[in-house]
Amino acid sequence: MFHKNIKLILAGLIVATGIWQFTESNIGNGIFLLLVSAIPVFLYFKNEFILLAFLKLRKQDFEGAKSWLDKIKNPEGALVQKQQGYFNYLHGIMLSQTNINQSEKFFKKAIELGLSMDMDLAVAKLNLAGIAMSRRRKLEATSLLNEAKKLDKQNMLKDQISMMKEQMKKI
Repeated sequence: MFHKNIKLILAGLIVATGIWQFTESNIGNGIFLLLVSAIPVFLYFKNEFILLAFLKLRKQDFEGAKSWLDKIKNPEGALVQKQQGYFNYLHGIMLSQTNINQSEKFFKKAIELGLSMDMDLAVAKLNLAGIAMSRRRKLEATSLLNEAKKLDKQNMLKDQISMMKEQMKKI
């Protein structure tokens, strides 16, 4: 994995080489290099290890996802802010099965750093609401559930939210 600034420098060098190819009348090479320069720019905004961890997580391979995330040594220096949010979000999802204290910290940090998609933000808030409910913090859980409901525009979490609200009535 390259540092985020190295990715931009690499893209700039590829664009410069593409322009040089245009001046040398190698139009095909120039177009190809301009298209290739989009790859480091894409990887600047979407970290390759986070993408691979999402793929492993989709297959319920928590160990594989953890191994990809462990390859990111310095998240503050190597990742932009949204990527840091997803880094913490993925750690929170993986730890929610085993260590609730750690997962709560990771989810809060992910929400603080920001997530790109409303659905991911809704899932993080829903998990935090579940943690708050398990610790008998009803007010916090209610507010987090309401926020998750507002963020869930496709009603994909409707069943989980309603189930948690039913459980909150029993507390």
